[in-house]
Amino acid sequence: MPSERILDATDARILLALATEPRATVVALAEHLSLSRNTVQARVAKMEQGGALGSFERRITPNALGHPLTAFVTAQVNQHRLAEVSEALAGIAEVVEVFGLSGETDLLVRVVAADADDLYRIAGQILAIPGIERTATALAMRELVPHRLTPLLLRRAEGR
Repeated sequence: MPSERILDATDARILLALATEPRATVVALAEHLSLSRNTVQARVAKMEQGGALGSFERRITPNALGHPLTAFVTAQVNQHRLAEVSEALAGIAEVVEVFGLSGETDLLVRVVAADADDLYRIAGQILAIPGIERTATALAMRELVPHRLTPLLLRRAEGR
């Protein structure tokens, strides 16, 4: 896994420009930002190699794939089987993210589903994984603040 470096104001300006126009060429970005083409190209390459730029998958909506429901499954796990549980969760296509948590709940699992019956099936698959001791499922009713980093990019671009 690449180690991420802290982005500076110039990196943030490049990312803001890409967020606004994701298909912009390096030349167009350089012109827009009053930077050299080589500077933009080198910085984008460093950000890609360093892990600052995530996968394209983030831009694809589950809805477009026939999975309009989003739910969050919290799970309590036998800690001795955490690696096995993680591997099993990664094997379920509808599991789109898994976070390890501190506190009483061990895992937060984001799943997508085609409908309520599909969600019931997925929740059952998760509960059947050896090492998972208990789960609770909450259906996301509405996304109130979508995934965003622009406010942080703006702050960084301003040098704060």
